[in-house]
Amino acid sequence: MRLVIGSDHAGFEAKEKLKKVLQGLGHDVTDFGCYSTEPVDFTDIALLAGEAVRKKEFDKAVLLDGFGGAMPLAANKMQGIRAVCAYDLISARFAAAHEDANVLCLGGKTHGELALQEIVKMWLNTPFEGGKYQKRLDKITAMEQRCC
Repeated sequence: MRLVIGSDHAGFEAKEKLKKVLQGLGHDVTDFGCYSTEPVDFTDIALLAGEAVRKKEFDKAVLLDGFGGAMPLAANKMQGIRAVCAYDLISARFAAAHEDANVLCLGGKTHGELALQEIVKMWLNTPFEGGKYQKRLDKITAMEQRCC
């Protein structure tokens, strides 16, 4: 799968570890920054990654910040982006199965390395269920078209 990964400074260290794991699993991973623990605006990274997914240059994106709340605020402002923060395996499964999330947001400071790996694997390996969930996503698309 073609993935983009990005973080702000608070998620940088977790991003670096997670990037290597995803590459080891055979994914094509492109890093959109940041590239150190020097402060950056999460909005800039979310915009780059979200646009790349929206334009179908990548299949999905993984974004990390300190606790997983900032990145989805910014990413969900883009039409066609469904960014969900996952805190555990259940939320990761539902993000994929029910919301067909194309951007997964994680807290680099709230979870350990192994937990983050398992959350991402669950999200990547869970298929979208469609059906009633597709109907709801269609309503979100209509909202985007009406409001944006």
